[in-house]
Amino acid sequence: MIGVLAALSAAVAIGAGAFGAHGASSPQAAEWLRTGGLYQLIHAVAAISLMNIARGPAILLLIGAAIFALTLYAMAFGGPRWLGAVTPIGGSLMIAGWIWTAVSYWRA
Repeated sequence: MIGVLAALSAAVAIGAGAFGAHGASSPQAAEWLRTGGLYQLIHAVAAISLMNIARGPAILLLIGAAIFALTLYAMAFGGPRWLGAVTPIGGSLMIAGWIWTAVSYWRA
């Protein structure tokens, strides 16, 4: 299931980046879509790489990337700006996922 979610996450990231490059309503919206897409894509690939080695960190990376990217996407499409206060929660979860990955490799 991690692989399915990660692949779908990567597909959404590509779509967001493409829309940001060609159809965003403003430079700020384009930047939010670009940033969200980049982080979401990187963490989707990382989750696919980790899914058979360290499932917990892979899931945490996907959840963090989803929160991070989706709040940026929502703001790019006119959502409330207070969502920007939620975005760092996703970033913190991604950081925690990478630390968990490091600990997992250290113990191995």
